[in-house]
Amino acid sequence: MEEIYFQMKKMTIGYQNMPIIRDIEIAVKRGEIFTLIGPNGAGKTTMIKSIVGQLKLLSGTIYLNRESMEEISRGELAKKMAVVLTEPIKTELFTCEEMVATGRYPYTGRFGILTKKDWQFVKEAMECVHVTELKDRDFREISDGQKQRVMLARAICQKPEILILDEPTSYLDIRYKLDFMSALQQMARKENITVILSLHELDLAERISDRIMCVRGEYVDRIGTPEEIFQKGYIHGLYGIQKGSFDEEQGRLELPRIIGTPKIFVLAGGGNGASVYRTLQRKGIPFATGILQENDIDYPVARALAQKVISQKSFTRISEETYLMAKQEIDKCEKVYCAIREFGELNRENNKLVEYAKKVGKLVDSL
Repeated sequence: MEEIYFQMKKMTIGYQNMPIIRDIEIAVKRGEIFTLIGPNGAGKTTMIKSIVGQLKLLSGTIYLNRESMEEISRGELAKKMAVVLTEPIKTELFTCEEMVATGRYPYTGRFGILTKKDWQFVKEAMECVHVTELKDRDFREISDGQKQRVMLARAICQKPEILILDEPTSYLDIRYKLDFMSALQQMARKENITVILSLHELDLAERISDRIMCVRGEYVDRIGTPEEIFQKGYIHGLYGIQKGSFDEEQGRLELPRIIGTPKIFVLAGGGNGASVYRTLQRKGIPFATGILQENDIDYPVARALAQKVISQKSFTRISEETYLMAKQEIDKCEKVYCAIREFGELNRENNKLVEYAKKVGKLVDSL
């Protein structure tokens, strides 16, 4: 049985005796990555601040390794828990290396002198999040994204048992998001560190989390694995999505489809159509598409953006009926664009549609 390291029991959080989330019950295992998601204002940051002691609990208890956090001294807690919040840090004349090194101070003596081993931890942490080149820079003069990476290095350097992160990827570009998430996953696995974080990026939450907690209204709405959380339609309800769509299987957002009579018919498949669909959406052109197998990678994007989708059941040859439906749709459209060079055996009727579009003078080479 895996060991529970972090627990919240019968906990209510909020500000000035005004509850935001009530009756929270969480148990997180050692080495587990536990992620909070939910709409803006749902209370994710409030929960993070309550966990780290910035806000007083309205009720309930937080336990670290079965010990109440209220009974753990600040010095001991600094060794067990590292925290990275999104709020700007006010500093003195610190270089970036010196800022990272403050993560080692809980382990130093009265005079705060770092050993060679401490400085090695500092070096490794800076390498982990790619900030070594900033070591001699004034922390106050670097960008927000760079500051975030330095603070992440500071937390890593602390060698905590539990790592608490509030929107840690907010200021990071895609490279550093992936680098950091990879490092975080390795830390959790290799060093058995418990990680609790909040995220806005649902695709990252789906990929990195062992379990996810969804916050909506005054209560925790759901806790489960990514597979249990990202069920079809659930994210739409959780976030109240009214325009556009979110594909839970692919973790992709799409803007609203363009409403109107389709002007272009797009022949696609195998992932070749998605970029064409998005181009037409950006241009404000309503379109139809087909004939797509329902397991085709283009199919979810087509369902989200096309005014009409002609489809065939997965792994079956296109029927005569479906072929005629597509042919009729081509007759209604002004143009036909083929996004794929060659169709497979199951989709060979699409080749006939290409020839038909040529025959009636509707096939175009570009949009």
